[in-house]
Amino acid sequence: MYSWLWRHIPFKQWQLKALVSTVLALGVAALLWYQLFPAVEPLLPFDDVQVETNDPGADITVESPAPSTAPTPAKTGGSPAPQVILPS
Repeated sequence: MYSWLWRHIPFKQWQLKALVSTVLALGVAALLWYQLFPAVEPLLPFDDVQVETNDPGADITVESPAPSTAPTPAKTGGSPAPQVILPS
């Protein structure tokens, strides 16, 4: 196919043939990118994400620990108190 295209480009110089080939390839890529791919995108299952498992232990739920009541630096707006290391 590529040799057929190369032979049928109407220029004799290989530089012009390469330029026309590049323009044709970019045109085909643009046609696919802007016309064909958006048209078939709703038919593809990229957004249909489901995870299924046959693991009998999959019904076990792990509860997260209770939230800490200590204020964090982000909540108080200040920096944490420096640690003091006492000699023993």
